[in-house]
Amino acid sequence: MHIRLLPQGLDSLTTRELIRMGHQTPATIEQHDSQPFVFKVMDIPRDVASQLIAWLQSHAPPLSCWWHDATGAQPNTIDLLIGGTQALSRVLRQSAQQTPDLHVIVHALEQALQAQQDAPAHLQLGSTQLPLGQRTYVIGIVNVTPDSFSDGGLYLRPEQAVKHAEAMLEDGADMIDVGGASARPGATPVPPHVEAERVVPVVRQLVERFGALVSVDTYHASVAKAALDEGAVMINDISAMRFDPDMVSLLASHHAAVVLMHMQGNPQTMQQAPTYRHVIDEIYTFLAERLHTAVQHGIARERIVCDPGFGFGKTLRHNVDLLNGLPSFQSLGQPLLIGTSRKSFLGRLLRREVWDRLEGTMASVLYAAIRGAAFVRVHDVGPIAQAVRMLDAVRHPHARGQR
Repeated sequence: MHIRLLPQGLDSLTTRELIRMGHQTPATIEQHDSQPFVFKVMDIPRDVASQLIAWLQSHAPPLSCWWHDATGAQPNTIDLLIGGTQALSRVLRQSAQQTPDLHVIVHALEQALQAQQDAPAHLQLGSTQLPLGQRTYVIGIVNVTPDSFSDGGLYLRPEQAVKHAEAMLEDGADMIDVGGASARPGATPVPPHVEAERVVPVVRQLVERFGALVSVDTYHASVAKAALDEGAVMINDISAMRFDPDMVSLLASHHAAVVLMHMQGNPQTMQQAPTYRHVIDEIYTFLAERLHTAVQHGIARERIVCDPGFGFGKTLRHNVDLLNGLPSFQSLGQPLLIGTSRKSFLGRLLRREVWDRLEGTMASVLYAAIRGAAFVRVHDVGPIAQAVRMLDAVRHPHARGQR
């Protein structure tokens, strides 16, 4: 069972949730509060749900509560979408003292509220702190590979990759993400030693020559260690530390930052008819569990970024739903990284080849930034950095001097 808090003031998300749950008349929701407290309980056992519903029924008039249910993902469970006044969580907590069956709900709700309350104010990258909530950070992609979907082979030699990264830094990249193995659908896995041979020389030069903040895109702990030893400050792990059992302890011991990304399957299987019962719920639950694992193993929340994984085991519809649902991930309390750059769903929507997706990338990046993305990972740094700066100047005028 998991609880996901819905952002206050975004009634469209609540409406969308109800429609997904099979309620076609969401306008019947009673809105007695300008910013109602809304949360979704996923896969709650039916016996516990019946106790909670009975409690809601008995408290609905004074609290102005409402609730809707749908069949859960697991047998004998349901999903509940619950809303009411801001006093709802407090009164529920008090009532649990007399109704022990509500304890499990209260505990899960308190954990969700605490996670949101303890959201880090900055991302710690080595000795550098990046303030969160004041601007959108641009990460430039450098693929030191022969077969990446967009630019495979263009920057395979270290000197080519470093020159390309230098241009990105001049164009406004806040960080460079270096990858030595393609993660495109169907990509052939690369041995870790080959991946390290591609990545390490580039990381070394970017740190030594430019003092750049460098992230490395890998799920191999040995590659991550080699990169961190050369000055990389973050590991972008598409497996969220699942593919290599040594990754989590390595990152904890090196005090490194990590990107936890969602992917259904692996690069060889992820686009073979990906399916979800509820794409937002499933990705949220996955990221919440991986976040918990990271923290339990000693990785500070100030060093954790979450990525819903656009294009990694998602159809066009899933990707569009993710863009619309990005505010749903705010209750994780972690900064979001969004990687829509040149992705195939943009090509299918706009009927453009991979090299002709700048406009689609820019639109998706700006929309993601408006809906909560703290980091955008892109190929075309120059025009997107300018667009993001303009957006930030309008959204965060008080922070313009930090540019």
